Amino acid sequence: MSRNNKTKAIGLFGAALVTAALGAFTTLSQADTGQAAGKNWQTGLTRTDLIKRDLDVQGQEVVQVIVDFDPGVVSPRHAHPGVEVAHVLSGTFEYELEGQPNVVLKAGQSLYIPAGTAHVAKNIGKDKASELATYIVKKDTPLVIIKQ
Repeated sequence: MSRNNKTKAIGLFGAALVTAALGAFTTLSQADTGQAAGKNWQTGLTRTDLIKRDLDVQGQEVVQVIVDFDPGVVSPRHAHPGVEVAHVLSGTFEYELEGQPNVVLKAGQSLYIPAGTAHVAKNIGKDKASELATYIVKKDTPLVIIKQ
């Protein structure tokens, strides 16, 4: 297999992994997220995969995605097998991180989420909100771990 074909295959495999992680979200009921009726994250939250690459550190990779939230949509309570840096591209989010006070961020602001920290993100604005999420995580593990 040529180098370009290997790179394409790895990229497609990475996209499949992120898609599988999102599939884990869809197994939860709306009641599990504590959301009000009409604000279903399953139809109001979308991800666009940007990149997934191995790092120079063995067993680690970087994954970057854009996550779009419709107004009032709340993510399920979840964690990641590594750190996340969330950068708000548009709108206003409220982040709830386990063991920390809630924080509200607007476009241009960023938040560091330590590895394994359970958290929730909510679009508290009146318009669609978007974040750029960058993960530095362990390879070969699910990107999203649902927490109860």
